[in-house]
Amino acid sequence: MTTVTEGGALSGLRDALGLLKDREQVAERLLDSSAKHSFDPDRELDWDAPFKEGKWFWPPELVSLYDTPLWKRMGEEQRILLSRHEAAALASLGIWFELILMQLLVRHIYDKAATSAHVRYALTEIEDECRHSKMFARVISRGETPWYPVSRAHQNLGRLFKTISTTPGSFTATLLGEEVLDWMQRLTFPDERVQPLIRGVTRIHVVEEARHVRYAREELRRQMMTAPKWSQEFTRITSGEFARVFSVAFVNPEVYANVGLDKREAMAQVKASGHRREVMQTGAKRLTDFLDDIGVLRGVGRRLWQSSGLLA
Repeated sequence: MTTVTEGGALSGLRDALGLLKDREQVAERLLDSSAKHSFDPDRELDWDAPFKEGKWFWPPELVSLYDTPLWKRMGEEQRILLSRHEAAALASLGIWFELILMQLLVRHIYDKAATSAHVRYALTEIEDECRHSKMFARVISRGETPWYPVSRAHQNLGRLFKTISTTPGSFTATLLGEEVLDWMQRLTFPDERVQPLIRGVTRIHVVEEARHVRYAREELRRQMMTAPKWSQEFTRITSGEFARVFSVAFVNPEVYANVGLDKREAMAQVKASGHRREVMQTGAKRLTDFLDDIGVLRGVGRRLWQSSGLLA
């Protein structure tokens, strides 16, 4: 909850990014965009088309082992198989994250006027996320790979986070889950080396997630300007810890065993990979620059983000 009344009381407030935008106007624009640019994946995508021989399921440069000694020993067929399993693991991670996000959005609007555009857009975003989760589940099944759940420890940390998260913390975590994957998907959907179905899935997700990112960014700016000092500091610390969890969960070690690789060797090489570190930091840079501008990356929180490997 904010410490000042919303609406007129926030008029004229500005942060390092400029004048704070009107919450209702932002939501109205996003509702209009949703009406024009929303998709039904069940109808939009050709789920029955066979996969194409020699096509990747994720751009090779984004596969976790790319350019490692182990990668150089692998044949092309095994590399493509790894991309297939990593795409399934990322889809599984996406479902886990979106289930958390939907619950956080419901908490956010619980005590707000249901007639407001801000609440109507939150409900629209929840509708989007339901479709995305079903789409990700279907692409896992279509790829004939396992579902890759996060570890039990991360499942329980997710439950804890949903319980204790403040509103600004919730929107910071939302952006973390959305923006790194969004950067990767923006490289994936135009890449003709990648399977058409995967490109279609990522195209839909990129278009609709752009609205979600805008909504979360504008609300987080508002929250970081108006929340109590303790809440702002709590956001810095919890977001840094969530970044550490997210960076670990981003690679599921079971994918390596399922393509015939040694899990320990593979994980050690991913951890030591300069290319992988650069990929993750580049994918997070737009977000970390934004968080730095609005005062999230300070003190202990900044050090936690650095230890996650997402911030240099």
